[in-house]
Amino acid sequence: MAIRVAHVGTGNVGRLALIELISNPQFELTGVCVSSQEKVGKDAAALAGLETHTGIVAVNDLEAAIATQPDCVVYCAMGDTRLPDAMKDVMRILAAGVNVVGSSPGLLQYPWGVLPDKYIARVEDAARQGNASIFISGVDPGFANDLIPFALAGTCQRIEQVRCMEIHDYASYDGAEVMHYMGFARSLDETPMLLQPGVLSIAWGTAIRQLAAGLGIEVDEITESYQREPAPEDFDIAVGHVAKGTLAALQFEIRGMVAGHPAIVIEHITRLRPDLRPDWQQPAAGGGSYRVEITGEPSYAVDIVPSSRYGDHNQAAICGAAGRIVNAIPAVVAAPPGIRTTLDLPFVTGRGLFAREHVAAS
Repeated sequence: MAIRVAHVGTGNVGRLALIELISNPQFELTGVCVSSQEKVGKDAAALAGLETHTGIVAVNDLEAAIATQPDCVVYCAMGDTRLPDAMKDVMRILAAGVNVVGSSPGLLQYPWGVLPDKYIARVEDAARQGNASIFISGVDPGFANDLIPFALAGTCQRIEQVRCMEIHDYASYDGAEVMHYMGFARSLDETPMLLQPGVLSIAWGTAIRQLAAGLGIEVDEITESYQREPAPEDFDIAVGHVAKGTLAALQFEIRGMVAGHPAIVIEHITRLRPDLRPDWQQPAAGGGSYRVEITGEPSYAVDIVPSSRYGDHNQAAICGAAGRIVNAIPAVVAAPPGIRTTLDLPFVTGRGLFAREHVAAS
């Protein structure tokens, strides 16, 4: 029997997640909730960019989506800039007895040691009330910071450091709100939200804490640092104009410290042009890659290079984020109530995704 699923949010991740919900026969789409009035009344397939017709039209009322009696809600509404609202949304869904998978709110990926206990307790209480579970993930933070390093770490005899890196050119990325949040195309005299003291440590603290829990270590503190590079001249990117002297490249690190040693490091190198800061790490191929480095015995350096027949590296990474949460739906629906993480969910293997028709056509 197909799992009944309602969908919330049709932005970058949400649109690609919606494609899978419509096209994968193990799911039955029951409803779609959007925030934009111009999307209300449109068929779900149209919002996903598909030429088919589902008969499911978009609403802008979360309660209406819950009323379709789904087994699970895929929650892809923006959470970075509206965290309180996103938290309230998922608690409403859980209390109604509906499971949640999502790309936000990101702090619920692994909230322990990051969110105050009282906020975690509210989510857990809602989950117990509705006998429902919630799993939040993506790419980074997400599987590039947990599934991949855990798989490698599980083969080691000794581990001294785990480093997870995203090395991407964001010129083609069309998420204007995220780009503004990071400070791109803004004066270096400004400190954007992402670079306010402590924000990096909160945003990626979930990944640091989950890695530490999986490795069985206690992090003494989380430290952060960043470097910025101005644009050498005017140029244009997908979200608009980058003026000379405004932010065009960003490098930051979040470090989980153990006895003064950076045991877990998450590093991002984000450029708007490939020629900027050639002294920083370069992607393994194309416009972007993820790298996991383990220093120990043995040591590893593994590059993950996402690509897509429908777009570039940014499209591929977003597709991976959508796939991570949608493919986890069966496991989350079957899980005990509460906040679920990569550490306690069964391994998601891609069962049922083999595309026989494409193999036959080739």
